[in-house]
Amino acid sequence: MKIRFTKMQGAGNDFVVLDETRGVLGLSTAQYRFLADRHFGVGADQILSVRAPSAEDAAAGIGFGYVIHNADGGEVENCGNGARCFARFVHDKGLTRDNPVRVRTAGGVLSLQVQAGGRVTVDMGAPVFELDRIPFDPRGRAAVPLGPWRLWPLDIEGFSPDPSVKWSEGATVNVAVVSMGNPHAVLQVTDVDAAPVATLGPRIEHHPAFARRVNAGFMQIVDRAHIRLRVYERGAGETLACGTGACAAVVAGIRLGLLDACVDVATRGGRLTIEWSGREGDAVRMTGPAVTVFEGEIELSAAPEESLRR
Repeated sequence: MKIRFTKMQGAGNDFVVLDETRGVLGLSTAQYRFLADRHFGVGADQILSVRAPSAEDAAAGIGFGYVIHNADGGEVENCGNGARCFARFVHDKGLTRDNPVRVRTAGGVLSLQVQAGGRVTVDMGAPVFELDRIPFDPRGRAAVPLGPWRLWPLDIEGFSPDPSVKWSEGATVNVAVVSMGNPHAVLQVTDVDAAPVATLGPRIEHHPAFARRVNAGFMQIVDRAHIRLRVYERGAGETLACGTGACAAVVAGIRLGLLDACVDVATRGGRLTIEWSGREGDAVRMTGPAVTVFEGEIELSAAPEESLRR
């Protein structure tokens, strides 16, 4: 089967975008992995599918279905950088004139607005703090108060104290837990460049307290309006940027009394601007770049067996 695709990136977080508005392609988990494979496929952190809305959603003014698969082939609830690329794609392809355009993800409904100069603003919805909705299992853990909020301790097997991890004691790291339609664990570090993202990130991702795994964010606070951030994404590993991770980090910083309501987030792939009032129920707004890299066709039947089996 030969399919057309568009390669896009938002702050270095890169995507393969598929137009499925005329019919769902029905790709397998192995085929999503093949598309994301940087050696045998196109290469991407996530695969984004643009789909027609359900009849009920269309009647409610929702323009598209937005389906996200990680590089490991698993479907996930949300992707903020991908949402910006989604908005640019449907406008550039003439699929809609609505601006903003509302789209349905597995994590809820997003509102996407293309700005002058190519940046896109996404209404990411309200952050979720209820532990069972994240989901996070607090049993056997005592919350650690910090400022007006609290952190949760995670025992990390094999983790040794690291001077760059600020919220840690021995083999325990303390994380702020929040969902932006997908689960995030945020910890503060003194130097994001020195943070043990490659070793600590996967251990947090697979911690048994998170039933659906979790994205691990490493946040360095520069001042009340600026942070530096690296994110180890579940199912993808460290990426150059993570939109929902940037939102989660800023939300955590605001709730802990460490950040102001508008924060520039420096990622390895570029700058994102996150705004949140600090009031529960209020939406988080994210603004950042969205760029088309190239377009092409690929024959999925040519996928080598070793790629399909990973």
